[in-house]
Amino acid sequence: MSGGLHGEPRLVSLEGGEGAGKSTVLAALRDYLQAAGERVVCTREPGGTPLAERIRALLLDTGSEPPTAAAELLLMFAARAQHVEETIAPALATGAWVLSDRFTDASHAYQGTARGGDRELIRLLEERVVGVVPGLTLLLDVPVEVGLARARGRGGVDRIEAEDTAFFERVRNGYLERAAAEPARFRVLDASRPAEDVAEAALAQLSAYRGRLA
Repeated sequence: MSGGLHGEPRLVSLEGGEGAGKSTVLAALRDYLQAAGERVVCTREPGGTPLAERIRALLLDTGSEPPTAAAELLLMFAARAQHVEETIAPALATGAWVLSDRFTDASHAYQGTARGGDRELIRLLEERVVGVVPGLTLLLDVPVEVGLARARGRGGVDRIEAEDTAFFERVRNGYLERAAAEPARFRVLDASRPAEDVAEAALAQLSAYRGRLA
């Protein structure tokens, strides 16, 4: 895929640090859209296709050789390229809504801001390999200590969840910087609140967004 970025109005991404509650919100958005008669595809990153899920396993495995920062970035975009071509683009072509648990903003926050990666390279990969940007991004913002307590309370942690607090503070700052730079696309939600309150706020944002598309 090449030729620069273009917005996809029916592509909605959910972003946020560990323990932000993205899965709960995604399920609520899916139910809302389906009740409104829309076709919906729910997916995640890294992942979303058999090959991309295999790459996800490599990236998150704590028991094998850890990837270097550069290898992590390139593997993320390899998975994303497959995801867009095999899952996202075909779904959008049928008129379905696509709800993605993370998308390219995650690489800007994690591999860019938190790991200190080459931001220009990330921008070029986004433009030349991914090619699409969500019409709406819901950023579930939660204090790092709160999010990590939730994530680690679920049991075993993956390689990225095992990073230290300072890493996740940088992730959070990276997300907030992107939200501030693109206010037309991002909606920042306070994810420290009870899950049902966060889901209700997310539904209100999606409902208003759909209204503007009509």
